[in-house]
Amino acid sequence: MTEAVLSFDAIRQDFPAPGSQSKIRVIEGISFEVGSGKFVAVIGPSGCGKSTLLQMAAGLLMPTRGGVRHRGRVISDVNREVGFVPQQAQLFPWKTLAENVELPLLLRGVATAERKKRVASAIEAVGLGGFEHYFPGQLSGGMQKRGSIARTLVYRPDVILMDEPFGALDAQTRMVMQDDLQMLSSEAGATVLFITHDITEAVLLADSVVIMSQRPSRLLANIEIDLPRPRDVFEPFRNPGFEAAYEQVWSVFRSQIDIRQRSH
Repeated sequence: MTEAVLSFDAIRQDFPAPGSQSKIRVIEGISFEVGSGKFVAVIGPSGCGKSTLLQMAAGLLMPTRGGVRHRGRVISDVNREVGFVPQQAQLFPWKTLAENVELPLLLRGVATAERKKRVASAIEAVGLGGFEHYFPGQLSGGMQKRGSIARTLVYRPDVILMDEPFGALDAQTRMVMQDDLQMLSSEAGATVLFITHDITEAVLLADSVVIMSQRPSRLLANIEIDLPRPRDVFEPFRNPGFEAAYEQVWSVFRSQIDIRQRSH
């Protein structure tokens, strides 16, 4: 058995309803685990609480009921052992790429020589060597995204949480970033929890796909993706077994698509 790095145990989450004393239940009793070194993708309809789960793993939100554990410890405050890559790059525009990547190490009091070494290594790992002194406004959207990933990788977090990080990118850049991510996560032996709305992306990148239902969301399935690595992200259906894995995920997820959407 693979050691569970993250455990979600019977999570329930209620949020206040605007202009009312009542509550909106977003998540109802979801449980699953993320094993050490595994890449787990979470998919589900819009508003079902996918990003809420990431916030819980980061210690930014406490569940209404149930608990989230990191290596057996209940997360009760900000979890500084995980890295968070948001949907938007969120690099500080007044800092250079190198300064942005260096920031987590500064906050952790890492010595100057070690900081410089690790920043250079992280920037090189995401293919941005030579752009260290560029400001975010001088970088393309895809390059900013790589910078955001480098800023997370630089302090070697135990777990990487990614919230639809490639959603706003054009198709070509998205595929390149998917290819980069599978290489980087494999080389680092990282544990990744990855939120996406794209079934193809989930099947291509993940070791398993967690499927959430419409709100209040429940766990519909946790499907293992047993495809050989590395996987071809540019021509997905050339991967042996991809079509069967995609169909297995789609056969569960299709029930959550609004019938009105399917009629158009």
